[in-house]
Amino acid sequence: MRRTMKHVLIVLVVLGLVGAGLACGLGGSNDNSATAANTPIDADWSPVYVDDQVGAVLSKADLVTQLAPAVVSITTEGMTYDMFYRAVPSTGAASGVIIDPEGIIVTNNHVVADATSLTITLNDGSTYEAVKWAGDEATDLAVVQIKPDNDLPYAHFLRNSLGNLALLEDVVAVGNALALPGGPTWTEGVVSYLGRSIEESTGAVLDDLIQTDAAINSGNSGGPLVNMSGQVVGINTAIASDAENIGFAISTNTAIDTVYSLVTKGYESSAWLGVNTYTVTPNIQTQYSLAVDSGALVWSVVSGSPASAAGLKRFDVITRLGHTDVATSQDLGSAIQAHSPGDKVVVTFMRGQTSRTAEVTLGQTPSS
Repeated sequence: MRRTMKHVLIVLVVLGLVGAGLACGLGGSNDNSATAANTPIDADWSPVYVDDQVGAVLSKADLVTQLAPAVVSITTEGMTYDMFYRAVPSTGAASGVIIDPEGIIVTNNHVVADATSLTITLNDGSTYEAVKWAGDEATDLAVVQIKPDNDLPYAHFLRNSLGNLALLEDVVAVGNALALPGGPTWTEGVVSYLGRSIEESTGAVLDDLIQTDAAINSGNSGGPLVNMSGQVVGINTAIASDAENIGFAISTNTAIDTVYSLVTKGYESSAWLGVNTYTVTPNIQTQYSLAVDSGALVWSVVSGSPASAAGLKRFDVITRLGHTDVATSQDLGSAIQAHSPGDKVVVTFMRGQTSRTAEVTLGQTPSS
């Protein structure tokens, strides 16, 4: 039902970065459909939003005019628990971008992951309740469906943004910064790095990211990063909380395929090993008397996981997966995400002073 939003909810959670702490050395999907798990939003969907060529450069005024109607604000409602396990309602604010005239929106998985309801506010101020949503933890992408009264304006994603962008190229980040009223916030910057990998606070490893100095603030999560032609080249996902002018966006190299899977299947097929790991540091090596000074120290093994079936145990140190050397938990996550469920890979690991190998059949990450 269409209505007008009367209050602006202030964002409560900012996605930050973590260092070499606990990391889930696994790819994963996290379907949070408003209906049943793994329910397609539209199994017969045909994407209309992808451009294969870079468009003509727009003036800044034209860029804003063209893109603003496709950027939305998302307010979330959920439930958390206090130290006495009492239910406490929670709210948050984020951003999204429309990719289909019938009401399909791209945002971040961490925006929708714990939500019980989502309210989408369009550029004209009208609001809709989301009817379905699905997300993927491994890529931190999600899609949300609303049922608009009329066809909506939508943004175009540029295919292969990592190949089409250049270092120091101008880009613009758009989003619901600080949940401020009056429309999206626009910040201009440059491409600082292409193909960056980071660990999120959830432990998931995000690959093929665009690093930018365009300001990405609280509430920008899920909003678009665009080139000067107004084409979406990434989805804003993270800021470095202990640094200045460092933000990250998920490139379209990842986003286009993941979005298609989420819309048509309700989930993304992501490989799963089933371990939680720490990056081996000099302190960790000393503390646990490890035989190696790098690798991914297995801290826990999920019962019934591929890692469990292969015999991996706590305090093993994974040093190689398939043909990829593993020096950090991030390396392990990236190596797993390069595979598909069902792939057989050889894992090399240290157990005490002995190097061992095990063949693992990677699984499909369970939906939460």
